[in-house]
Amino acid sequence: MRVEIWADVACPWCYIGKARFEKGLADFAHRDEVEVVHRSFELDPGRAKGDTVRVADMLAARYGRTSEEVRAMEEQVAAHARAEGLGYRSEGRDHGSTFDVHRVLHLARAHGRHAELLDLAYRANFAEERSLFDEETLVVLAVEAGLDEQEVRSVLADPEAYADEVRADEREASELGANGVPFFVLDRKYGVSGGQPAEVFTQALERAWRDRAADAAAHS
Repeated sequence: MRVEIWADVACPWCYIGKARFEKGLADFAHRDEVEVVHRSFELDPGRAKGDTVRVADMLAARYGRTSEEVRAMEEQVAAHARAEGLGYRSEGRDHGSTFDVHRVLHLARAHGRHAELLDLAYRANFAEERSLFDEETLVVLAVEAGLDEQEVRSVLADPEAYADEVRADEREASELGANGVPFFVLDRKYGVSGGQPAEVFTQALERAWRDRAADAAAHS
């Protein structure tokens, strides 16, 4: 059974949702027979490369909130992250275009290092003092994940490298009706939106598995 996850590394609920999904998967009896595929999605697809701002300033402008309200919002999200055992800096984070990050993640997938880079990217963005929107930081993270530095730099220097793969993921998300992330698709039959509790994911996996077995029996 395949589970596809559309997410953006700039999305805090994707970060939290990934942890909750993994806990839900761990409680699923057939977890060893589940293939998990992460797909690209940009929360801010129109943002130009290099247009980086503080998260707090972006949230204040986007939602018309005061700095105090934004701080409270971020602390609330931080509490959810920490409850899942995740590090989370509620202040001082950057926001920018994630298109290059997704392109390098596709490079990592080609080398079997996607999971490693995705975890490093989430941790760098939300828990550490490292900005994903600084190209040198992204190169360092990719190398930490096991990629070749020169190949990473070559991809970043070519704006079309893996661009089609990112756009294909995003187009598919739109076709599936995903207008927000995280968005989980189980066996191309069931969708789960948002960073749901772990038990919701376990239940969804069990339902998809039962239906898969029923379909197999009906066609045997």
